Amino acid sequence: MLKSKITYVLFTLSLIIVLSWTTLSRLPNLLTCHESNVIRGTGERFYTHPQKIIVEPWRGEHHVYAIFMIPGGNLNDKLFTVTINGTGTFCGELIFAGTTVADGVYAKPGYYLMKALFHTRAAVWLISQGKKDELKQPRNWKVGYGKIQKPG
Repeated sequence: MLKSKITYVLFTLSLIIVLSWTTLSRLPNLLTCHESNVIRGTGERFYTHPQKIIVEPWRGEHHVYAIFMIPGGNLNDKLFTVTINGTGTFCGELIFAGTTVADGVYAKPGYYLMKALFHTRAAVWLISQGKKDELKQPRNWKVGYGKIQKPG
């Protein structure tokens, strides 16, 4: 009786490990994006890096993010990218409608802030690959923006 329970438990654990590994091994392909997929506005482009980065995926969804400061009179790309060497480029969406205060970051006069939410699953996967320090580097995060085109 005990032997069959042990066999059942080991089989169940093996199945869970195999399914988890299969899911995690496909994760980078599902979450990475190609720079060519990022839709950008027309005209001259400028890029900025975040003022603050939070990487706390153990707190749940929306706890891996960056705060970007964009000059007023400019329109951001609505998407940001995070490039990790040896892994690829990850994309995400920006939220906020251009606020001036976010998570202890205050926008300079004439600027507005945007919050970039990074996929929690991708963050956990990168941390498991030993890439947490790279994920925290502002130079790896960027968002593009351009001057608002006036009709005329």
